Amino acid sequence: MSEAPISRSGYERKAIITGADSGIGQASAVALAERGFDVGITFHADLDGARETERLVRDRGRRAAVRGHDLTDPERAAAVVEELADELGGLGVLVNNAGTGTSEPLLETDYARWRSVLAVDLDGAFLCAQRAARRMVAAGRGGRIINVTSVHEEYPRVGAGPYCAAKGGLRMLSRVLALELAPYGITVNTIAPGEIATPMTGQEDEPPQPGSRPGYPVDRPGDAREVAAAVAFLADQASSYITGASLFVDGGLSLMGPQAAGALTSDEWRKG
Repeated sequence: MSEAPISRSGYERKAIITGADSGIGQASAVALAERGFDVGITFHADLDGARETERLVRDRGRRAAVRGHDLTDPERAAAVVEELADELGGLGVLVNNAGTGTSEPLLETDYARWRSVLAVDLDGAFLCAQRAARRMVAAGRGGRIINVTSVHEEYPRVGAGPYCAAKGGLRMLSRVLALELAPYGITVNTIAPGEIATPMTGQEDEPPQPGSRPGYPVDRPGDAREVAAAVAFLADQASSYITGASLFVDGGLSLMGPQAAGALTSDEWRKG
């Protein structure tokens, strides 16, 4: 049997991951380093966490570079993509992982807060993807752009209006980019995690506890490494025929409706 065609499969084994100082970003940096990628790491406030990610990448025999990255000023922050690509000597994969959220009703959300969330979660992702794509197109070797969204790219949540709007926007942005970049051998996909045990969900990278989420089909939060495995798959040459897709890594949460599933206190629903 002949080998499957892989268009422009020679993209550089250099990746940039935003928000890689903990959680999904850190786990993704490790997963890509284990697959032979040098990794550019961005962080907002946790320099120690970023340095730990750097150490983990280098322990796996790969190069690492670190930059601070404040996406509340997305135009300035996006320049970091060029800096990291220059230091690493190229760019084949961008993982837009950095994000922030809210926990207040829309009627109590002021415009500054709204704009801040969209700047980080949508504007920043757009500008970083644009910088990365331009570089990939110029290199002529293809590449991968992976945008980490959330189950809330599709399903709403009370108190998370700006976050849901941004993640939904990022999903559609990714699809348009997928159409426009396909001729250059660049794929663009989103990964939509459910509840993952990371600092962002207030769990400080705790091991997920089975049975702790009775309303979820897989009755626990996810582990960051489970999301990182999906990132690694979409970054790989073997995923070359997947573009414009959303990969839900949520333990079946979206089958239940995330808002309702989190409110269930028993698993009686399993009995039909």
